Amino acid sequence: MLIHIRSSRKISSLARHALHSSNAHLSVSPQQPSHLPPDEEAAAAAAASFLKTPNWEKNNTLKSLVSHMNPHIASQVISLHSTETDACVRFFTWVCKHSSYCFHPSQKTHLLKLIVSSGLYQIAHSVIMLKLMDCFNDLRDEAGFRLNYPCYSSLLMSLAKLDLGFLAYSTYRRMESDGFVAGEIDYRTIINALCKNGSTRAAEMFMSKILKIGFVLDSHICTSLVLGFCRGLNLGDALRVFDVMSREEASKPNSVTYSNLIHGLCEVGRLDEAFGFKERMGENGCQPSTRTYTVLIKALCDKGLVGKGFSLFDEMIGKGCCKASVHTYTVLIDGLCRDGKVEEANGVCRKMVEDGILPSVVTYNALINGYCKDGRIVPAFEVLAVMEKRGCRPNARTFNELMEGLCRVGKPFKAVHLLKRMVDDGLSPDVVSYNVLIDGLLGSMSSFGIEPDCVTFTAVIDGLCKRGKADVASAFLVLMVRKGIEVDEVTCTALIDGFCKLGKTRDALFILETLGKMRLLTTSHSLNVLLDVLSKGCKVKEELAMLGKMNKLGLVPSVVTYTTLVDGLIRSGDVSGSLRMLEAMKSSGCLPNVYPYTIIINGLCQFGRLEEAETLLAAMQDSGVSPNHVTYTVMVKGYVDNGKLDRALETVGVMVERGYELNERVYSSLLHGLVLSQKGSDDACINKLISMVEQLGGSSTRGVYDFMVTRLCKEGRTDESNELIQTMLKRGVYIEKAIDTVIGSYCGRKEHSKCVELITFVLGTGFVPSFKSFCLVIQGLKKEGETEQARELVMELLSSNGVLEKTRMLDYVNEVIDMVDQLHCKERPIF
Repeated sequence: MLIHIRSSRKISSLARHALHSSNAHLSVSPQQPSHLPPDEEAAAAAAASFLKTPNWEKNNTLKSLVSHMNPHIASQVISLHSTETDACVRFFTWVCKHSSYCFHPSQKTHLLKLIVSSGLYQIAHSVIMLKLMDCFNDLRDEAGFRLNYPCYSSLLMSLAKLDLGFLAYSTYRRMESDGFVAGEIDYRTIINALCKNGSTRAAEMFMSKILKIGFVLDSHICTSLVLGFCRGLNLGDALRVFDVMSREEASKPNSVTYSNLIHGLCEVGRLDEAFGFKERMGENGCQPSTRTYTVLIKALCDKGLVGKGFSLFDEMIGKGCCKASVHTYTVLIDGLCRDGKVEEANGVCRKMVEDGILPSVVTYNALINGYCKDGRIVPAFEVLAVMEKRGCRPNARTFNELMEGLCRVGKPFKAVHLLKRMVDDGLSPDVVSYNVLIDGLLGSMSSFGIEPDCVTFTAVIDGLCKRGKADVASAFLVLMVRKGIEVDEVTCTALIDGFCKLGKTRDALFILETLGKMRLLTTSHSLNVLLDVLSKGCKVKEELAMLGKMNKLGLVPSVVTYTTLVDGLIRSGDVSGSLRMLEAMKSSGCLPNVYPYTIIINGLCQFGRLEEAETLLAAMQDSGVSPNHVTYTVMVKGYVDNGKLDRALETVGVMVERGYELNERVYSSLLHGLVLSQKGSDDACINKLISMVEQLGGSSTRGVYDFMVTRLCKEGRTDESNELIQTMLKRGVYIEKAIDTVIGSYCGRKEHSKCVELITFVLGTGFVPSFKSFCLVIQGLKKEGETEQARELVMELLSSNGVLEKTRMLDYVNEVIDMVDQLHCKERPIF
C-alpha cells in the first residue's frame, strides 16, 4: 500500500539523514561493481558485514562462509572495505588460509590480480610486501637465510616510497632482531614513511628513541614531521616544528620543508600565510621549486582566481629558476575549464605540447570535463581521439565525464553504449559511472513526459542496496522526496536492509524510527531485518527493546520476528529465555513452525540438555509440526556429542524412512561417534560407517562414498579413495562425483598417469567418466607436454560419445583439445 507523504516537515529528518549519508555521488568512496551472480554477491556482502565486528577472524559463521569462497567473491569483499587498508590486508591473509579455493598459490595470485584490476593499488602493495616478508621468514626458518644490511636498507626505502609506514617499521624491527644496527639514513627513512601515512605520533616516539641513542635532529627528519602534520591538517604542530628548525643551524628549513608547509596552509585556506612563506624562502636562501609554485597556483585556481594563477605562472617562467611540469599545466587547464574558458584551456594544452611536455590522463580529463559541462560533446570526443592517438590510455573517470556529458544533452542510451566500450577496454565502472547513467535515464524519462514513480525508485534503491551501495541508494530517497513521490514501506525496508548488510545499524535504526514516527510502518518486515542483524551480533537487550517498540507502534510480531528473537537468545546462551519466547509466541496466537523449534533443539543439544531436546521434539510433533532434515541432523549430532551413538543411528534410520537424504554433517557426526566409541583404527571406523549406511539402503550408499572419498582426498589419501571407487565399480555402483574428486586431486598433484589409469578402469566397467574429468586430465597432460597421451585420451572421449570410426576421429582430435581449453570443464559438448 502506498502512503502519500503530505507533510514536508515529517520527511525532513529522514531526507536530511539520507542526504548526509550520500552527500551526492561524488562523496561516496569509489567501490568497484561486483559483476558477480546474485548469490555470490550476497555472500560477499554478508562476509563484508562481519569485518565490521571485533575479533571477526574467530567468528565461526564467517569461517563457514569463506570455506569455499572463490577469489572473485573475496575480491569483492575487499572492494567493499577499500578505504580500510589494514582490514583488507588482514582479510586477504585470513581468507587464503580458510578458503579451499584461495589456499592454492595460483588462486592467491589470481586474487591479487583481481585486487589490482579493481584499482586497489595501496592494498595490493601492502599484500605484496607482506607476502615478500613472509617469504623471507620461510627462508630464514627453513634454510637459515638472512637478508644482509644493504637489502634491508633498500627495502626500507621502497616501503617508504609506497607510503607503507607501519610495514617499514615492522621491517626495521626484523632488521634489529637479525642483529643489524640501523644507520642514520635508515632512521630518516622510517620517520619519513610513518609521516607520509600521517602517523606523526608514532614518528615522534621513534624520533625520541634515536635522539636517546645519540643522533641529532636534522633537516630531513624535521621536514618529514612537517609533512606528517600537514597531511593530518595539524598546522599548529607543523609551524611549531618549523620554528624549531629556523632556530637550529643543523635543521635549517630547505625548499622541501617550505613546500610542504605551503601546501598544508593552502589545504586549510590560509593563502596569505602560504604566500608569506614563499617570500621568506628567498630571504633565507631557498628558491621556490616547481612544486612550490604549482601548489600555490592550484590554491589560487581553486579560489577562482585563475588570472592570479597565470601571473604566478609567468613569474615562475620569467625567473627561470624552475620549469613548469605536467601537473602545473594541468592545474591551469582545470582552472580555466571550471571558469568556463575551455578554448583558452585548449590553447594552454597546445602550448604545453609545444614546450615538449605531453599531457597526462588527468590533463585530458580536465579538458573533456570542460567541454562536456559546456554541452559540447563532439569536441570532448575529439579530445578522447587525440588522447588515444598519443598513446595515453583513458581511465574510468574519462568515460564517466563523457557519459555525464551525453546524459546532459539527453542521450543516456549512447552513454550506456559507452559503458559497454569502457568494460571492453578492460576498465571497471565505479559507483560514479552507475550514478551518472541512472540520473541520465531518469532525466530521459521526464523529457518524454514519463515521470518515475515509487516503483521505479524502489527498484533502483533495492538494486543499489543489493550491490552494497546503500549510501548511494539513500541519495535516491532524497531525490524521491524532493519530487514529491509517495514513499512506502517497501522502499525504506530495502534501504534498511542495505545499511544492515553493510553493518551500519545506526543508520538503519534511524530510518526505522523515522518510519515509525511517520506512521509508515504497517508490517513487521522492516523490524525483522534489523532484528536479524542484532540477533547475529548477540545483542539480546537491543532485540527485546525493538520488540517493545514494535508493540508500541501497534505492529503484530510475525513468525519470522519470534524466530529471530529465539535465535538471538540461543546465540547469547540463554536457552531458558528462548523456551519462554516460544511460549510467548504460542500465547500471542502466532503458531511456531519448524524453524524456532529446530533452533532451540540445536541449542539444547549444544548445552548437553539432550532429554529436554527430545521432549521438545516430541511436543513439536504433537502440535502438528513435522521435523525437517535440519532438525534430524541436529539431533544426530546431539546424540553423538553426548555419547549416544545407538540413538543417533535410530534417528538416521527415521530420516531414511521419511525420504530425507543424508548429508555430509550426518556422515561426519556418525564417523566421529564411531571413532569415540571404538578403539579400532580409522580405517576400521570408515568400513563400519559404510557397512551401517549400506544396511539403510536408498541413495544413502552413494552419499557415504562421496563423503568418504572427499574426506580421504582432503587428508592426502587419494590412492585409498581410488581403491574405494574401484571396489564400488566392480560391484556395479558408479559414483560420478567421487570420481571427479579423485581425478581433481590427482591432477592437483600432477599425477596424470594415475588419472589415465582410473579413466581406463571406469571405461572398462562399462561406465563413462564425466566430461569434467576428461577435461581436467587432457588439460593437465597438455600443460605437462604429454601431447600424445592427451590425444589418446581425446580418442577415448570421442569413442565414448559414439564416434566409432578411428580414421574419422583423427580429424577431430585437435579440434576437441581446443574445445576443452575453451569450455574449461563447464559443459559437455555435443559431438
